[in-house]
Amino acid sequence: MIRTPAPEVSVDIPPARPGRRRRPAKSDVDVRALRRGAAALALAGVCALSPVAEAAEPLNYVALGDSAAAGPLIPDPDPNLACQRSTRNYPRIAAEALGAKLTDVTCSGAKIEDFTGRQHGFLPPQFDALSADTDLVTVTIGGNDVNLVREAVSCLNPFPEPLGKSCADELTQGGRDVLAERVAAIADDLDGALEGIAERAPGARIVVAGYATYIRPGGCYPKEPIWGRDGDYLQSAVDALSDLLRERARAHDADFVDIGAISEGHDVCAAPREKYLEGVVPTSAAAPMHPNARGMAAFGGAVAETVQQESRAEL
Repeated sequence: MIRTPAPEVSVDIPPARPGRRRRPAKSDVDVRALRRGAAALALAGVCALSPVAEAAEPLNYVALGDSAAAGPLIPDPDPNLACQRSTRNYPRIAAEALGAKLTDVTCSGAKIEDFTGRQHGFLPPQFDALSADTDLVTVTIGGNDVNLVREAVSCLNPFPEPLGKSCADELTQGGRDVLAERVAAIADDLDGALEGIAERAPGARIVVAGYATYIRPGGCYPKEPIWGRDGDYLQSAVDALSDLLRERARAHDADFVDIGAISEGHDVCAAPREKYLEGVVPTSAAAPMHPNARGMAAFGGAVAETVQQESRAEL
């Protein structure tokens, strides 16, 4: 049995809505088992024996993506300070649970173009980490391509309505929906990214992880200084991006982990000991409007359990 140190967090994982599996002939991941497995991994740090864990050689696992995967400001930082990557992000949690050999190239601020280009002008392309020996790839990407964080900052209002301006009104004026348009516009780029992963790592299982439920319906103003309707608009854009990731994952025979469902009830409005994401003023060590260590434990546990269930289904 493989044992890993238990994260000093507690989790309560609601039902997830996993996407279609990479192998269409197989059934979807059992949601109840996913909840139990992810919670057990996060609480006890114990990985049950599985075909993956018992393999003579550990999985070669490559993690790609942006800050939602990198975990900026969560202790302890990775030596590559340019990426603000934590050693307790969801790829690390999943790798420990799976007994995998991890190459983590996730990087805060990353866009799809940074998979093949040099982020900040000097970081190697994330795709350089992929090879024919890669067994597992996880990816979370797209948030920076549609400028979600920048728009979230524009939605902050220190005073209640009618003072200030609504970002939802600004971004939907004239019958347009700017964020919806941006999300739709990256579909081809996501296809290209998933094709690029498959070309460089032809034998790898690909797991796409969506984005979280950052704020609950109606928000929690003034605890989080975003008007209710603006928070609803922002979350609808996040959900649209996750839906696109699910759709493109399905089209490319990849797995999808519904982080939005896992984080429901653990958003920025939750009590400090229950939240998986930090708000404008963090209550634990993590970047504002990003996952904290508790969230990463839950998300990493869900990713690991998805991989394990697929491996058991193949027996």
